Amino acid sequence: MDTLKIATFNINGIRSRLPALLEWLEREAPDVACLQELKAPDTAFPIDAIQAAGYGAIWQGQPSWNGVAILAKRAEPLEIRRGLPGMEDDSHSRYLEAAVQGVIVASLYLPNGNPQPGPKFDYKLAWFERLIAHAAGLLESGHPVVLAGDFNVVPTDEDIYNPRSWLKDALLQPESRACYQRLLAQGWTDAIRARYPDERIYTFWDYFRQHWEKNSGLRIDHLLLSPDLAPRLRDAGVDRWVRGQPHASDHAPTWITLERSL
Repeated sequence: MDTLKIATFNINGIRSRLPALLEWLEREAPDVACLQELKAPDTAFPIDAIQAAGYGAIWQGQPSWNGVAILAKRAEPLEIRRGLPGMEDDSHSRYLEAAVQGVIVASLYLPNGNPQPGPKFDYKLAWFERLIAHAAGLLESGHPVVLAGDFNVVPTDEDIYNPRSWLKDALLQPESRACYQRLLAQGWTDAIRARYPDERIYTFWDYFRQHWEKNSGLRIDHLLLSPDLAPRLRDAGVDRWVRGQPHASDHAPTWITLERSL
């Protein structure tokens, strides 16, 4: 079966974790890789090393914070847009969209929103509203679309090791979860949950209190499929081994495989 593998990975600093990224690309060989939290200006993006690994790339950097990229194996992503409509004045680099291998792929890094309540949480919800509006337009276009990235939302209590210690966190607030559910209600399929409806799957383990060693994780990295892609989903998973490496990101790459055509 000819499949297309699309992954999302919050790298949490591409300059310091470039060796880990290159090792992952070589070992897992995704056809498309969406990266978040580059934490580097455009000029510091390691395009030479990524091209040497066999990938074309587009990216939108930002010094010290945020930053998103889309990598394509043996191909050049065709950029569609950077930034969400209606947020042209937003200084944060959080959204990048491209056509790759016949699919529209978006790499997104939704605002964290902490502390809440406050302006950062208000920004999170405003950004989410713009994403919901843009996602509706993508569905109306009729093109196959994957929304991939760090959504900074724990969809349900089944997506976290213990919600009690996170009750005040922006990732679990009712408003954050309601936005995510509104997005799904447009017709998107949460690929990991579709593949594993009853299992606890985590994509993020923070650096505190031995949360990685204890598997005290959260699921906040998601790949959402447009209705025409959902029947083509063949597998999904999390490359947990990456999180166990020395000096790892606090996220692990999350991926799907799609049948290229039915």
